[in-house]
Amino acid sequence: MIDHERDLASLRDATDRLLSAAAALDNAAVGGLSRLPGWSRGHVLAHLARNADALVNVLAGRPMYESGEARDSDIERDAPRPLDAQLADLRESAARFQEAGAAPADWSRTVELRNGVKDSASRIPFRRWIEVELHHVDLGIGYELEDLPDEFTEREIAFLADRFTGRSDVPHTRITDGTRAWSTGGASQDGPHVTVTGPAPALLGWLSGRRDGSALSSAGGPLPALPPL
Repeated sequence: MIDHERDLASLRDATDRLLSAAAALDNAAVGGLSRLPGWSRGHVLAHLARNADALVNVLAGRPMYESGEARDSDIERDAPRPLDAQLADLRESAARFQEAGAAPADWSRTVELRNGVKDSASRIPFRRWIEVELHHVDLGIGYELEDLPDEFTEREIAFLADRFTGRSDVPHTRITDGTRAWSTGGASQDGPHVTVTGPAPALLGWLSGRRDGSALSSAGGPLPALPPL
């Protein structure tokens, strides 16, 4: 069962880690390249701030973004800002999301995100936690997948595996770190399948498109090529 209040607390801790780490940067570093193709660290920080406000919209029953074009335009507009402006925006937008999360609400209701994706309102704090943790890694400032909380890593592997379940372009795949196992892909579980084994951070990196899977082993076939998220 999803505990949105616990996820909000975990999100607050993750946001504090991110803000503390980013505060050690300078304006030149903010303008430097992140690990996301074509994005500076300023783009990543701007995206995180605007995503917080977008998820406030989701919880309020409004469209997540005015449009895809407006989302991209806002990120491009905000990316060149100096560090102090980035930090203030990220801190204030995070507070707005926490305030929205603390408001009395029916957390069992269904809400709509981008591109018609629907989910339970109770999962929105976890979705925001995902944004903060993975984009902290994307900044390339010393926070790695191995530094993520174990609970987060396990839940995000399960979340991503579920996203690829039923995909005809992904073979049925068993994923394991040696102690825990997940399944994904579109083929029948009774038929042939691939087993992918490796450390949990490496599995998460492969599933999220942040690592190439070279640290993983594959049995029953080659390591599946995963479609973009």
